[in-house]
Amino acid sequence: MHLSELDFHLDDSSIAQHPHDRRDASRLFAWDLTTDRREHGIFRDISDRLQAGDLLVVNDTRVIPARLHATRSTGGRSEVLLVRPLGDRRWLAMVRPGRKMRPGTLLEFGPDFRATVVAVEEDGSRVLALDWEGDSFEAVLARHGELPLPPYIRERQDDPERYQTVYAREAGAIAAPTAGLHFTPDLLATLEARGVKRAAVTLHVGPGTFKPVAVEDVTHHVMHAERYEVPAVTLEAITATRRAGGRVIAVGTTVVRTLEHIARSGEVLPGSGESDLYIRPGFPFRMVDALITNFHLPRSTLLLLVAAFIEHRSGRPGEGLERLKNAYAEAIARDYRFFSFGDAMFLA
Repeated sequence: MHLSELDFHLDDSSIAQHPHDRRDASRLFAWDLTTDRREHGIFRDISDRLQAGDLLVVNDTRVIPARLHATRSTGGRSEVLLVRPLGDRRWLAMVRPGRKMRPGTLLEFGPDFRATVVAVEEDGSRVLALDWEGDSFEAVLARHGELPLPPYIRERQDDPERYQTVYAREAGAIAAPTAGLHFTPDLLATLEARGVKRAAVTLHVGPGTFKPVAVEDVTHHVMHAERYEVPAVTLEAITATRRAGGRVIAVGTTVVRTLEHIARSGEVLPGSGESDLYIRPGFPFRMVDALITNFHLPRSTLLLLVAAFIEHRSGRPGEGLERLKNAYAEAIARDYRFFSFGDAMFLA
């Protein structure tokens, strides 16, 4: 598969700059992959498409204020994006301008918060040794950092909490698991009343989820590892759902990658670790029966994951990417909004 196959035309006007007034007022493209029936509605009506005994699996990660503005010891300004902790107050970070950030560079985020560049990684990221005074790291980060909205969202947001899911709990992501942004407490209560159960995994979304494919042979793309945790109670809920004949419905591609990662060895066990799972057409799905996902950008690994799921559920190998692009063309013609603050698909 070549990089050009991941291209499709998408105007900037199709990329949502702000969330809908109500989370569950976003639009829903529902696609039955076994019959190829496609329907268009409002996200809150997804309750009519789920059944008693189904299990929603959500990603309960919470986005941290990981974007920091720094003054270098030379007086220049820099921007830092904390990616993941390495232990002993060290963090892996993405920085700019990179050429100014050599080992030994001192960075000041505020009078009580600073860092030193201690290493440059092969991919250009930096290892930073952080130092702060007084408060906990969470408190000092909240005081000096800001939520790292994706670069394609260029307009200022009035309410940063709209870039968190209503069930966000485990702090550690640098981007939201955006398929979950459509749910409200009322909608979740409605689903629970109808017998739809819910369980959670944690995958701290990092650069791996959004790094675009840049190599001509897409099989050579390398995913960045992201931290995950799958509780025993979640696997117990999945097992009970399967035994009762219900469906396991992943809320977002990060849930798919987390569940399918732990199933790769054939022995599904709870636990935590790092996943660099790269799902593309031909992947043997073992854990997920249906998927709620947003509309994704060209040249993304997310396109490949959704195309793989389409092939798996429809039983039509080799057709997933082309069928997905055809569905996207229909969505664009109907003015659906793409990516983080955009609309949703339900694939079953």
